[in-house]
Amino acid sequence: EVQLVETGGGLVQVGGSLRLSCAASGFTFDDYTIGWFRQAPGKEREGVSCLSSSDGSTYHADSVKGRFTISSDNAKNTVYLQMNSLKPEDTAVYYCAASYGSVHTIRLHTAGYDYWGQGTQVTVSS
Repeated sequence: EVQLVETGGGLVQVGGSLRLSCAASGFTFDDYTIGWFRQAPGKEREGVSCLSSSDGSTYHADSVKGRFTISSDNAKNTVYLQMNSLKPEDTAVYYCAASYGSVHTIRLHTAGYDYWGQGTQVTVSS
């Protein structure tokens, strides 16, 4: 059974940092693209960052470039999202997702992802 479990969310002040973790199980981690998405109240889910577990290629949404970094520890089947210089508009539920598709094809398109975690809340207070 495929499982994705996000941890690391919480309340942080503007300009602060958080690191989210996504622990994956039930599939061959090295073959998958892993993405981070977020959804704020009343808004559609949007892609944040994604990574190829096999070659390390990454993509980031323009809104987080230079502030967020995605990385993986393949030995632990875990993907991280380091979030720095947080802004109030970063407040959302953050989800990780997995896809067997190529990161270069699916990038941050939600429809390209097959498995989703339950989400973790990130709140940035001003």
